[in-house]
Amino acid sequence: MKTVAVTGGIGSGKSTVCSILSASGIPVYEADSAAKRLYAKDDSLLDAIEEAYGCSIRLPGGALDTRKLAGIAFSSPDKLKVLEGIVHPAVLKDFLRWKALQSTLHGDKPYCVIESAIILEKPEFLSHVDKVVLVDASLSTRLRRACERDGAEPEEIIRRMSAQHFDLSKVDAILRNEGSEADLQTETLRVFRGLDL
Repeated sequence: MKTVAVTGGIGSGKSTVCSILSASGIPVYEADSAAKRLYAKDDSLLDAIEEAYGCSIRLPGGALDTRKLAGIAFSSPDKLKVLEGIVHPAVLKDFLRWKALQSTLHGDKPYCVIESAIILEKPEFLSHVDKVVLVDASLSTRLRRACERDGAEPEEIIRRMSAQHFDLSKVDAILRNEGSEADLQTETLRVFRGLDL
């Protein structure tokens, strides 16, 4: 079973694209959700992060304090690198286990999908990917969608957008998402049919 990475910036619609693919029977692995699930079920992951940062990152009940973790991790590039060095290998191992299961359960499907906003910057993940599709839309469209979805101020979304970079030399196809959801469905099927998997 081949692997297609679906990536894109904030508000591009990559999650909607993955929902369309999932509804058509394609197995989809959502990397962010997987990381959250791993935090919840794997205490050794939290132990390793606490040891690296030298402080507790848990709420009184033992669950991850996501706000505190984000505050520490995003306070400097070095601290973010430390977190990624712990979490990304766990997510990659989980993805490879998931993909092996999908190959058994859905061997008739030509490919599975991994959704990740940061996969182009992660060679350890890209080495397991056959094709990359970038979902894109104009800045104004993305900004409007993200503000509506997150209930955030435009300045906050623009700050987050400016931290995202996409190396187009690693992209096999760009999927434009400017219209309705019906337009996106048509475009998704067209782009994925053209991937030559």
